[in-house]
Amino acid sequence: MQAGKPILYSYFRSSCSWRVRIALALKGIDYETVPINLIKDGGQQFSKDFQALNPMKQVPTLKIDGITIHQSNLSILKQVGEEIQLTWAQNAITSGFNALEQILQSTAGIYCVGDEVTMADLCLVPQVANAERFKVDLTLYPTISSISKRLLVLEAFQVSHPCRQPDTPTELRA
Repeated sequence: MQAGKPILYSYFRSSCSWRVRIALALKGIDYETVPINLIKDGGQQFSKDFQALNPMKQVPTLKIDGITIHQSNLSILKQVGEEIQLTWAQNAITSGFNALEQILQSTAGIYCVGDEVTMADLCLVPQVANAERFKVDLTLYPTISSISKRLLVLEAFQVSHPCRQPDTPTELRA
């Protein structure tokens, strides 16, 4: 078993990393952040040191209780290519949000599933941020938007927000 704090290898803007940060904050788990810049130097996730930790070369990577867990989605955007990333992302997000907005009509309370924060909420807020980043018209999704706004006032969502991470560029800080 690993002694000491869990370590989260993270990129401030990674929605996958954000979901992990929210979960850790909700559980009250104190952790150390090790920033991994996915752009600088051709992507720090490709360094030999990080590759030894995570052969998938992705963030987030969480070392906790003697195990290492990792997952990500940036690789898909890179495969799509810069020239069509915006259109591809808008189509992917819109497709998911069209279905989710309908689903939420029967499941939503204060949050996605009733009145307690669930895994669905941990996934929703970072995806809404992705939608904003890729200029998706959120007025078409009033339920998604209102739930996201309610979640963003919760401490766990605030402290885990990309604009409050140690590797957030100064111009993007809150």
